Order: sequence, then C-alpha cells, then structure tokens
Amino acid sequence: MARVEIKDIGKVFADHTAVSNINLTVEDGEFLVLLGPSGCGKSTLLRMIAGLELPTYGDVFIGERKATRLQPKERNIAMVFQNYALYPHLTVYENIAFPLRVRSVEKKLIDEKVRSAAELVGLTRMLNRKPRQMSGGERQRTALARSLVRDPDVFLLDEPLSNLDAKLRHSAREELRQFQDRIGVTSIYVTHDQVEAMGLGDRIVVMHAGTVRQVGTPEEVYLYPADTFVATFMGSPPMNLVSVGNVTLGFRPETFLPETNFQTDIATTRISFLVHRVEYLGGDQLLYGTVGGTLPETAAIARIPSSVHYSPTVGTEAKFAVANVDLRYFDSGSGKALIPTDEEGIMARRAAHG
Repeated sequence: MARVEIKDIGKVFADHTAVSNINLTVEDGEFLVLLGPSGCGKSTLLRMIAGLELPTYGDVFIGERKATRLQPKERNIAMVFQNYALYPHLTVYENIAFPLRVRSVEKKLIDEKVRSAAELVGLTRMLNRKPRQMSGGERQRTALARSLVRDPDVFLLDEPLSNLDAKLRHSAREELRQFQDRIGVTSIYVTHDQVEAMGLGDRIVVMHAGTVRQVGTPEEVYLYPADTFVATFMGSPPMNLVSVGNVTLGFRPETFLPETNFQTDIATTRISFLVHRVEYLGGDQLLYGTVGGTLPETAAIARIPSSVHYSPTVGTEAKFAVANVDLRYFDSGSGKALIPTDEEGIMARRAAHG
C-alpha cells in the first residue's frame, strides 16, 4: 500500500486542456472517488497516475517515489477497466494467474496467490469456470483478483461497473466496498455516477472542465456543496437554486416540505409553491412546480416521503417551507458558496445533520 500525491499536474492535448493544475493527496489505504460528467478530465487524471499518459506539467508520487516518468510496470499499480479484459478461452484460475505466469513466478507460489486472491473475492468455487459462464459481478471480481495477485501498492478503477444493469451494479458496488475494507489497499475510482461515488468513497473529488471543484466526504459534498455546479451535480433530483438578488438560495428537494410538516419550534423560511406535476415513485413522490411570492418565479422540485400522506392538487399554490439550517447560500456571480460567519449558525447546521 502507498500514499499517492499529485502536484500541480496538467494535461494539454493540442488546443484542448484536459486537466489543469490539480493538487491532490490520496492517503494510504483510502478509497478515493473521482466524480464528474463525461469529458471533465477524470479518466485522463487516472491514466496519468497509471503512467498511460505523460503529464504536460506537474508530478505524480507513489509512496516515496517520484513516478511521473516511470513506466506503468515500474509503478506497482493495478488497473481495472470498464471492459474487464478477461481471456474468454481461459478459466477463472488461469485468468487470475496470468500476470504471474508472464513474470515467470514459480508454480507453487502462483497456486498459493491465485487461491488466496480467489478466496478474498469469493471465487473459490468458480476457479474452473470460463468467463462466459459467469455473471457480470463475478467477472468483475475475477478482474479484481487478477490485479490483487500482483500485490499492488495502488488500485486504479476506471468505471468498472458501467457495463452492469442496475440490480447487478448495486450488488457489485456492495461487494467492491467489502473487498476494499478487507484488503485496505489505496484505491482511486473513476465514475460519472454520483450514487456509486456516495456509496463507495471515503472521499469524493468532484471534477468539472479539467479542474477540481470540491474534495470532501460524501456527506460534506452533498450537504455543503462548494459551488452551484456541485450543488446541482450531486443529488437526484438536484438542489433547487433560487435567485434572490446577488445571492442564490439553495435547498435540497427532500428538505422542501409542506409547512405543516415542521414543528413550531423549528426556524423555517416559508416559500409559496405552485405545483405543476406529481410523479409517484413508491416510497416518495416528486412534486414539480415553481416558487413565487416574494421570490422571482423559478422551477423547483419537492421530494415528499409517501409516509407524509400529502396529496397535492395540481395547479394550486401550496404553503411550503425549508428549515433554515438546510438553506445554502451562493454568490450569484461566481456561483461559489457563501460561508456563514455566524458561529452559532454553523453549529446549528452541524447539529441538524448529526
């Protein structure tokens, strides 16, 4: 295992800047997620860490070594891609053993490492199967085991779950997190899926247009977005943003509730809400509409748990509210979060979210 440090790194392709001046530290044993939309530079950054791309400027350190110009094979990293790249004519055992055979490792040690890796990822009973006889999640675990036998210092994972359907992705995500907890190897994971990022990462790096917009725990990034891009990229539905002059007011759909849902001792901000459409999702219902009154009319979404038993009438104006501790404020010009200077306000926000 090793600490990974990225210093002032950037990558320019002709007239396109893919990554710009990124500084980042991944602690030993940490599971860090690079999250962002397509084209934001996250895969390019991962490839520079792997040695598959040479930075235009800046450096990569793995452990105590400067790895910027080392070949991939010299970095002791393991990479798992979106396409697991398993050999279809080989068994699971032979696929896992392949990296050791090309290094001419002795047969007895190969067998020990293969069986140990297979046990870690729960493939002991499948060693004689071919990839076509396995599920997507099992093929993913085979790719992980193949990487694990090399005893890497760092795992790099580039959207390894994107080829799976929704049900398999959920179970594979859980298996991947358990795998990380067992082996404790430093891992850097690329995805555009915020649910994967929230469920897997110790910390999340939100990227956009080749730059880092925010680094934090899943809770920090979701509850306290650094700017309006992070606010709307994290969360489904995204955070509601309402302009009130030089300040943009933000609030999550799940905190935007009928006024009667709040206890009288909770300080709230009342917002008139004109409901245009209702979407029933089983455990929740989404209310699409506009907020008005003293505010400019702006589209907004409320997420109401079915347990609240609220039946809105489409086309009518409803009395909604947001607890003041759940309101976020952004500069309307730069989009950056406005950090409250009132210490009591900060403590109230922390207390409200545990």
